[in-house]
Amino acid sequence: MHRKLFIPGPTEVRADVLEKMATPMIGHRTAEATELQKSISEKLQKVFFTESDILVSTSSGTGLMEGAIRCGTAKRAAVFSVGSFGERWHKMAVNNGVEADLFEVEDGKHTDPDEVDKVLKTGKYDLVTITHNETSAGLTNPCAEIGEVIKKYPDVLYCVDAVSSAGGMKIEVDKWGIDVCITSTQKCLGLPPGMSVTTFSPKAVERAQNVNIRGYYLDLLMVHENVKKNFQYPSTPSIAHMFALDYQLDQILNVEGLENRFARHTAMAELVRNWANEKFEIFPAAEFASDTVSCITNTRGIDVKELCSKLNDVGYEISNGYGKLVEKTFRIAHMGDLTTGDVTELLGVIDGILGI
Repeated sequence: MHRKLFIPGPTEVRADVLEKMATPMIGHRTAEATELQKSISEKLQKVFFTESDILVSTSSGTGLMEGAIRCGTAKRAAVFSVGSFGERWHKMAVNNGVEADLFEVEDGKHTDPDEVDKVLKTGKYDLVTITHNETSAGLTNPCAEIGEVIKKYPDVLYCVDAVSSAGGMKIEVDKWGIDVCITSTQKCLGLPPGMSVTTFSPKAVERAQNVNIRGYYLDLLMVHENVKKNFQYPSTPSIAHMFALDYQLDQILNVEGLENRFARHTAMAELVRNWANEKFEIFPAAEFASDTVSCITNTRGIDVKELCSKLNDVGYEISNGYGKLVEKTFRIAHMGDLTTGDVTELLGVIDGILGI
């Protein structure tokens, strides 16, 4: 039995998108591959509201996050964390020999732009990483306001993890001053996992040119140089994902429309938040609650693992809390191509299981 996914990724994938992954193969060094990649890049620029170049990686978003902090840090990175995935970015830096400091906040709290300003005033850092949407806490950071702070420091590269938000929430990369904005296919874009994408600004290119040890597979400068040369990649990409992504971007841009897609995600989130605040409690502060995944405080003291198991038995899947928030919270994702009808159906089933 297929379980409908309301987890923070992978998300549900429509049958027509899956079918595109079965498109007959083409050579990755052909003119057809060049046209496919060019098409994807132009469409993603619209999704990200950017004129920056687009890079595609046959990896999870973690791969591009590692590539970004390694290729973008010439001096020292300031990693701001609001949960598990911010911490992961710091571990990547340390494991790659990149000088980096971690700035954490209490669970459920956001990154304060004033704190970013305070850190950057020291002059120690030339790269900042921010998690736009932290799925472990169901929290969205004020990345536009943080971007305004970083603009005061022209030597600082602004890197954003938008893995669980791009394509579901409006992220204006150029307006916010973001140099590297990363997402993955298996979240709001509504594809299977296995590919990630990022914006890569001229400032990011210049910085990478001044970093000597960038690795190889995740050398974003080498990837960028190949893309600029002929819209191809130094290693073999997942052509199947590219076919599906090109098709799905057409559906996003031309069938649903970006603004409608953003509004649908907000509407799904509001349904969950209203339900949660009536019967439990939303974990982060209301003004920072995510539009793609809701983290709900277990105020009733229910057995979250048992709830998840009973939902699985009847064809639905949600997530327990993450890391130290296991059983203290649970998470309902509402991203990709799910609808308000899907969310309403799920909440009704949960009410029935819990008798509330």
